Amino acid sequence: MLGSWCLELLYLTMRRFSQRNSLVTLNEINITPLLDLAFVLLIIFVITRPLLEQTIDLNLPNGGTTDSRNIDRSNIRVIEITPRGNYWLQGRPLTLPQLEAALVRDFRSNPKLVIDMRADKSTTWNYVAGLIDACSRNKITSFSVRTAPLEHK
Repeated sequence: MLGSWCLELLYLTMRRFSQRNSLVTLNEINITPLLDLAFVLLIIFVITRPLLEQTIDLNLPNGGTTDSRNIDRSNIRVIEITPRGNYWLQGRPLTLPQLEAALVRDFRSNPKLVIDMRADKSTTWNYVAGLIDACSRNKITSFSVRTAPLEHK
């Protein structure tokens, strides 16, 4: 009788010990799927970033060179002007007075502000001149006009 009781106790102790070892292996996390997900997200962001910067399809005029200045992206405000004279700031449509107010507010909080103008080549010059005039009235002198690269023959 005593022998069977000892065997049963030994059996239960070994069983409990073996279950504890199996639980220890469950505490380890396999990070390979997490790394795969991180790389896929990184690739998606790299591909979609250029698409997010250009919100409207514009046919830029030819000419000019690439901007060689090293400017922090947080200092740039992209303004796009459609052929109908609609102004877009960072992907939001605005009127010229609203645009001017937003630029003044941004320039007061960041004096290193650079205005990046993208106007369609069929846009009337009055709309571009209106934006340049609004910038100069408010002492915003750092801006650039985007063009398509020259076609070499």
